[in-house]
Amino acid sequence: MEFTKRFLRAKSPCADGFRWFSRHVQDGGGYQQALDTLVAAGRVDDACWLLEQFGPTNEVLTLEALDAEALVFAGTLVVRGPIEAGRLRVGRSVRAGAGLRVHGPLGVGEDLRAEGALVCQGALQVGGDLRCAWGAEVHGACTGGGDARVAWDLLCHGPLVLAGHALVGQDLWAHAGVACGKGLRVGGQIDCGGDLRAGHGIVAGGALTGAGHIEAGWGIRAAHDIVAQGAIKAGESLVAGGVIRAGQGYGVYAGLNVQRDAWEASAQVCASERPAGLLSGCWVA
Repeated sequence: MEFTKRFLRAKSPCADGFRWFSRHVQDGGGYQQALDTLVAAGRVDDACWLLEQFGPTNEVLTLEALDAEALVFAGTLVVRGPIEAGRLRVGRSVRAGAGLRVHGPLGVGEDLRAEGALVCQGALQVGGDLRCAWGAEVHGACTGGGDARVAWDLLCHGPLVLAGHALVGQDLWAHAGVACGKGLRVGGQIDCGGDLRAGHGIVAGGALTGAGHIEAGWGIRAAHDIVAQGAIKAGESLVAGGVIRAGQGYGVYAGLNVQRDAWEASAQVCASERPAGLLSGCWVA
């Protein structure tokens, strides 16, 4: 893809960015060359805007290791070793053979895979699946267009929003809300600082606590307590190894997506004691 001033003007860039581009980028130059020129000049936001406007390429960049203040690459980035960057934006996929640390925002158009720990000190946006062989920590919002699999702990300081399934090997700590389009399965405890919602089921190997509502389209199961400051709603059964407790003035609901005739089999409520405020479902002593 070759860039010309006329080609760029059709995307309605800001006046300052267009003037700079006209002076510093050769007319008719290459797409990735233009991105590299902008990043080298410290205009990373302009490079990201350019990538958003013109989209990804099929180019593949393969490195032994990456240590850079910023990188905006339109294709796929493959790094055999670790990745360390101030900012990172990639049009297609990122594969890191070791750990991945970004001190600012990290944006990946398709899949992201790290064979070590993942640390993002800004917002993390992944268009496809997220795979992390160790633990992951995200200081901003974490959004994904596919599934997320984290072998150890997942710590998210901002909201966590996923279109697909989430599978976390150990604990899930979210300081804001959590929304999964499909199922959420966590080997340890789940601690959510806002509303927790899953389109399918929720399974926790430890306690399940939420500072807002807890809601699942299918069933909810936790090995220990299920405690919310809002309502607890399950489309099917609701099972806890400890207590089930909703917030003051809120109710506990099971079987919301099941006919009442099927409650005995598919809308069971089981806990160490009958929940106060149980408004639907079949209590199993």
